[in-house]
Amino acid sequence: MKLSSFIHFASFGVKTILFRKKEPILGTVIVTDKCNLHCKHCSVNNITAVVHPYEKVRKEMQTLYDLGVRILFFCGGETFLWRDGEKTLRDLVIEAKQMGFLIVNVVTNGTFPIDLPEADLILLSLDGDRERHNTIRGNTYDTILHNISNATADNICFYMAINQINKDYVDHVCRLARDTNHVKAVSFNFHTPYPDTKELALSKEEKAKCCDTIKRMMDEGCPVFNLKSAFPYLIENKFPTPCHQCLVIEDGKISTCGRCIDVPGLCEQCGYFFVAEYTLLFRGNVKIIFEMLRTYLKYI
Repeated sequence: MKLSSFIHFASFGVKTILFRKKEPILGTVIVTDKCNLHCKHCSVNNITAVVHPYEKVRKEMQTLYDLGVRILFFCGGETFLWRDGEKTLRDLVIEAKQMGFLIVNVVTNGTFPIDLPEADLILLSLDGDRERHNTIRGNTYDTILHNISNATADNICFYMAINQINKDYVDHVCRLARDTNHVKAVSFNFHTPYPDTKELALSKEEKAKCCDTIKRMMDEGCPVFNLKSAFPYLIENKFPTPCHQCLVIEDGKISTCGRCIDVPGLCEQCGYFFVAEYTLLFRGNVKIIFEMLRTYLKYI
């Protein structure tokens, strides 16, 4: 991370904590909800299958920037399906950097060639070993590992949503992140139970067991892009929601924290690790502050 970026984020954090501000720093642009997969745990793909045009996406990027966002995510659907004429996802990432965003990340299912060295992180969904991953996402595991081996930069971070199908394979993904070229780390979420996927949600005891595994893997030297200090809050679902420092924009509509905010009762069952980490950070949790400093300086 550049020193100027660190100073900006540190200043934002101090002001937010001291003055209890609710201004955003992290934003997500949904470039399309079109996806080439039909994952068992996903409730937001192919609802419209619209690929938003470049000018609309650029306008939404500018809107977030003007609101103060400096960490930008591009999400889908599947982001690598985005195209408008000759423009591709890579053009959006470059445009975002030129616009002034300090960190630009992309979320993908990894089934397309990965040539995106301009992104700070590529969060790539990998949901267990071959059998569990393919049960959830279709026969894509080997394709993903092939694409990773041919990636053009070391900026990939595995992104695992832990659910009833893959809960016993957290250690597999941690070790794979440690041992795979071009992969910097792994980041976890617990399944957030949308009404049509409630059966995949974990119990409190199952979450605790998963967190114990993640901590053990971290102690073994596996690169995990999450904060141990947040685990007790995630297990108990005892962290503030929504995260006012995070915005999502899709087709002109801005949501605080995420698209799921409109689903009654879902915030109280949130499984997103970054939501717990950010809300606790901006409430001034000292352990979270110091652990986030160490973690972000290591991986970004």
